[in-house]
Amino acid sequence: MSISSELLNRADHKCELCGGDQHLQVWQVSFAPEGANSDVLVCEICQSQLNSGDLVGSHWRCLSDSMWSPVAAVQVQAWRTLKMLDAEVWAQELLDMLYLDEELMAWAEAGVVQQEAEPSVRCLDSNGVQLAAGDNVVVIKDLPVKGTSMVAKRGTAVRGISLTDNPEHIEGRVNGQRIVLLSCYVKKS
Repeated sequence: MSISSELLNRADHKCELCGGDQHLQVWQVSFAPEGANSDVLVCEICQSQLNSGDLVGSHWRCLSDSMWSPVAAVQVQAWRTLKMLDAEVWAQELLDMLYLDEELMAWAEAGVVQQEAEPSVRCLDSNGVQLAAGDNVVVIKDLPVKGTSMVAKRGTAVRGISLTDNPEHIEGRVNGQRIVLLSCYVKKS
């Protein structure tokens, strides 16, 4: 597919995701609503990683800028890419900041491959209840936070937790600071 001059001008002859200017190509954001422009100008690196699904996290930190693009297709692709990287703390934080209206969110979610219903590794709280990303928990014991003088006090609510690769660890914000907690010291609220 040839690149239109309109698309090149809109993108200022740069990748609309990472800002690179080498080997630009057209990427079509799938499941676009009728009448929506689904074309995004991307570099060869972005396209190869998106095609393979093997995303290198450090390359995609550029989404902190491109997710604010006024172009709907760029916003949707940024959301989908961040969703694929949501195991990364920085990507989850960007996802939390990114706002898409209902129509754009429906478009973005339409292109996300659903994860398996039951995770292969289960994260359990102190009572044996399974935890999921986004759950709210309460700390059941005063916990000193390594590397700081902060103590996560018993009874502290942690909202919207994130799961990690280790089923015994969860991440959440306590006193405005993102920390890792042992799941055996929290209970689902």
